[in-house]
Amino acid sequence: MNTNRPTESNKSNVRNRLLLCASLLTMGLSACNNQPVDNATTGEKSSVNAAKESIHQQAELNFSIQDGKIYNNFFRDNEVAAHTLLTSGKAPRLVVAFPAGNSGVSLWFDKVKEAIDWQKIDTIEGIKQLNQDGEPLYGIQAELSTTARELTVEKAVLSNVRIIRDYLHTSRVPDQIKNEVTLDGQTITWYRDRLDGNGGYKLQVNVLQGSVSGGNGDVVVFKAPKNKNLTLQIIALTGDKPLTPIKKDQLLKDGNLDDTLTRDILAFLSYKEKLLAGSWRFATYFGRDTLMSTRLLMPALKPAVIEAALGSVLERLDHNGEVAHEEDLAEFAIIRRTWEGKEATEQPFFDYKMIDDDYMLAPIVAQYLLENKAGKKRASEFLLQKTVDGKSYGQRLVENFNFVLKMAAPYADNVDVKNLLRLRGNHTVGEWRDSGEGLGHGKIPYNVNAVFVPAALTAISKLYSSGLFKTFLVNDTQFKHADVMANVWKNNAQSHFKVTIAKKDALASVAQYAKSVGVPNNLELASFSEGSITFNAVSLDAQGRPIPVVNSDDGFAMLFTEPSEKQLAQSMQASLNPYPVGLLTPVGMVVANPVFASVDIQKIFTNAHYHGAVVWSWQQALFAAGLERQLKRADLSMETRKILQDAQSKLWQVINAAAEVNNAELWSWSFEDGQYKIESFGQRSGDKSESNAAQLWSTVYLAISSPKGNISGE
Repeated sequence: MNTNRPTESNKSNVRNRLLLCASLLTMGLSACNNQPVDNATTGEKSSVNAAKESIHQQAELNFSIQDGKIYNNFFRDNEVAAHTLLTSGKAPRLVVAFPAGNSGVSLWFDKVKEAIDWQKIDTIEGIKQLNQDGEPLYGIQAELSTTARELTVEKAVLSNVRIIRDYLHTSRVPDQIKNEVTLDGQTITWYRDRLDGNGGYKLQVNVLQGSVSGGNGDVVVFKAPKNKNLTLQIIALTGDKPLTPIKKDQLLKDGNLDDTLTRDILAFLSYKEKLLAGSWRFATYFGRDTLMSTRLLMPALKPAVIEAALGSVLERLDHNGEVAHEEDLAEFAIIRRTWEGKEATEQPFFDYKMIDDDYMLAPIVAQYLLENKAGKKRASEFLLQKTVDGKSYGQRLVENFNFVLKMAAPYADNVDVKNLLRLRGNHTVGEWRDSGEGLGHGKIPYNVNAVFVPAALTAISKLYSSGLFKTFLVNDTQFKHADVMANVWKNNAQSHFKVTIAKKDALASVAQYAKSVGVPNNLELASFSEGSITFNAVSLDAQGRPIPVVNSDDGFAMLFTEPSEKQLAQSMQASLNPYPVGLLTPVGMVVANPVFASVDIQKIFTNAHYHGAVVWSWQQALFAAGLERQLKRADLSMETRKILQDAQSKLWQVINAAAEVNNAELWSWSFEDGQYKIESFGQRSGDKSESNAAQLWSTVYLAISSPKGNISGE
């Protein structure tokens, strides 16, 4: 690849030409169409299509989020969509993630003695270049500034985000990932063709203020000028196929339209081909995230978005009707195929090891087709749509329903713990708490067995009774018994997970645990009905014994089922008692509290664990939506309604208290000077992973709001 450095006059000419093209476009002219433009930083002849919006100064999306020491910029304009992440502190890095192919480019720098800061990105635009084979690369050009006096590149990783994500955790990349690195004056360029030769990845850094040395086998070092900031211009590009954006004005029919940031995040993650789970680490399809986000956002989403989301799930069902969890695509698919000795093509791999998403599909489809006003009108039309393999949505859904009925039959026929649904094979994960420790090393998840299976069976029964699936059913024998099966699961499955702790034992456990984690025990604020506390274990171990971790998954039960009044009262007490008795802290509701578990279990549910005593934004929203749904029931006593209303008030107080981070995937906390303090997750030395600044299911507050007059200060 030609990396000759252009002269300043060439740079000026190109800049002027781009500005002229932009001006002509605003007047409705297209004189710049398909003109070759001298690349302003490499000297290459790149066919930058100046008539496209990808070089406009006014992009559809251009916003930023500061998350602790991580600065995030999100940019989208037609073919270009990019998330630029700059990490300050003593371990600096630069990551640019693209929804196209879930690809990215990144620079990881050696640790520095003095913490550095990156400045906010002021100048950014979308660009297009052609590689040496004439294939288009899309990306961004941006100016960066940092207080670092010197930055030494530890590693440049250009590939699929899965490779970059793995480097975050392991500091390793596959052997076949190798970059061409060239230094030309003040410009350093990392480039590599994709492994199959189609497209490529490029990161070019032009030093505008300072100097750069190295390359061609030598360590790359950036140095700042004396008494000035190091200022860089980056060009970050991917050759993977762009996705088709769903524009902001095509997303919402109502909801909180004034929340511009959340709407922008939802837009950045929304494409006609699929909704992205989160950025930067999960900038692609995740089945569970798609389904749960669609359910929670459904009151505010336009039908086209709901159907794009459901359609993406149906496209990825396997031949048994199982829902795909995650997809390995583009270069990561190529790498996987080489590892497995297969032909190195980009045909995606789909991961089916998760078991919760299989049982989410029916209840969410039923909600859309039977309860949603627009969905009821479009039900027949929706079911007749076809996937790429030529099957109708109705046929594909019947395949999923048959799978659910088959898997639920053993327990419905014989109520025994051995017939509950378990994680598959030797897998340690299988539902949303998908870190190795998330279920406390349990094998039988509470939420799948006590909530999703009975909810799925109930939904299948309702959909069957509606007559919508009559033309898609070859044999309806099992469907006729779905309601009976649902009742068996509903009346029995939860009992296996029930844990009751006597008040005396609970007091001792809370006092000991509070001391170990350095927080007040809050016993004077806690409630213990009938001299005990009862909650649902997060899971059962392989022998069917409860893992006694208090958890937030009763939110699923309230959103998808109709718990008894006794169950609701027990759930509110266990969940919304103050931490460390329950889950409620002043900065949010933690998703797990191991206060009544063994010391070994407590060690894997800390506030540094991904699914430990940390706050997940969407779990709070789920709980809020579940409370709202339960309060609409006509069969609850005034006493139970009062319990739910009090819980609602408590929950929304802590949601509102942490409103500035509600768009984040999750956050943690510290306790200092007598109070809880929000901490960004993944930015402390002991954190086991890292959170995303933009998460699909953290945008659901667009459709969920606190009850008016129920929260003080509203």
